[in-house]
Amino acid sequence: MAIRKITEYPEKVLAEVGKSITEFNQELENLCADMFETMYDAEGVGLAAQQIGLPLQLFVMDCEGVKLIAANPEVIHKEGKQSGSEGCLSVGKVPAVVLRAEKATLRAQDLKGEWFEREATGYAARCFQHETDHCNGKLFIDHLPKMRRDMVVKRFQKEKKWK
Repeated sequence: MAIRKITEYPEKVLAEVGKSITEFNQELENLCADMFETMYDAEGVGLAAQQIGLPLQLFVMDCEGVKLIAANPEVIHKEGKQSGSEGCLSVGKVPAVVLRAEKATLRAQDLKGEWFEREATGYAARCFQHETDHCNGKLFIDHLPKMRRDMVVKRFQKEKKWK
């Protein structure tokens, strides 16, 4: 296992729709182990392949008791609304309030290529939606009105210069 470098906004790969995972092998297992290690090291709750520079339909998460690997993920059902603070390891964890569905059902493949469905509410549902967005080349800031988005980006850029 290895900690990988987290790709930061505005890297092009973050806006790329990931390629489907077609091979479920040791290489994929190793990649997912690296992704978990990277996510834990950065104190995150989810990490998509785009965030380590790989345009793939793949994410890992460990959020509110929901720990999983999702290859070729798709949110197949959403209901209700929740408004809450959301951040991203690729945007320096600079938070913004984002409107998401309160309940979400994820359909994806596991490390063996077996399809599964998982339902979640609250923060875990938010994570399903956030990470699936990454796989489709979308960041949480893309859900914000332009003025709010510009403020988040400006704050992220300012914090980067301080480091």
